[in-house]
Amino acid sequence: MSEKATVITSSDVHLFYGKFEALKGINLDFKEHEITALIGPSGCGKSTYLRCLNRMNDLIDDVTITGNIALRGDNIYAPTEDIVQLRKQVGMVFQQPNPFPFSIYENVVYGLRLAGVKDRTVLDEAVESSLKAAAIWDEVKDKLNESALSLSGGQQQRVCIARVLAVKPDVILLDEPTSALDPISSTQIENMLLELRDQYTIILVTHNMHQASRISDRTAFFLQGNLIEFDETKKIFLNPSQKETEDYITGRFG
Repeated sequence: MSEKATVITSSDVHLFYGKFEALKGINLDFKEHEITALIGPSGCGKSTYLRCLNRMNDLIDDVTITGNIALRGDNIYAPTEDIVQLRKQVGMVFQQPNPFPFSIYENVVYGLRLAGVKDRTVLDEAVESSLKAAAIWDEVKDKLNESALSLSGGQQQRVCIARVLAVKPDVILLDEPTSALDPISSTQIENMLLELRDQYTIILVTHNMHQASRISDRTAFFLQGNLIEFDETKKIFLNPSQKETEDYITGRFG
């Protein structure tokens, strides 16, 4: 088998909120066509780290980030970096579904319209292909002009994923995308992510150990701002190298 290409590299990443050090020298790389789960107790730094990968922490006052994060070799924190373009390449799905108060159609094409796409045929094709990839086309194809806010939580989250897919990203970041959803909706989204893995690099923050073990190829365990262990998911769950990892996975804390 050929070696998978590395899509994101991060080395010695430190993040401070004021004087508080929330990330303490994180070294993590992500390969194409893999799902990586970031796990650890609340406040361990996993979501903070995830937001470093598309510069969402830039929106927070008094944040200092050092170290290096590169997308296919390009430093995403370079002064010349186009952040709008970066967030197209590295799309993000949040914990709470956050559709815009528009129609389902306009939600999906939002990023394309921002990029200046006006061709109705292109937009129509993007809507259909993205909603199909997000496993919700059959449920919404007859109500594309209805408000996305009229959908159930699980449907809204899949529309949000379709919105990310429409701009053809390299990487999809998901911050606990199923924690606000019922078990059936969660399973639908997990199955969809397994389908999408063939086309994207997927990085998923989750509190759900079963979810991490079910769908991820690799797992990174964070604790108190440190990356404790990073390995193939099977090894992390069955034979972790670090006692802290074992204690967390077996439920001794967290």
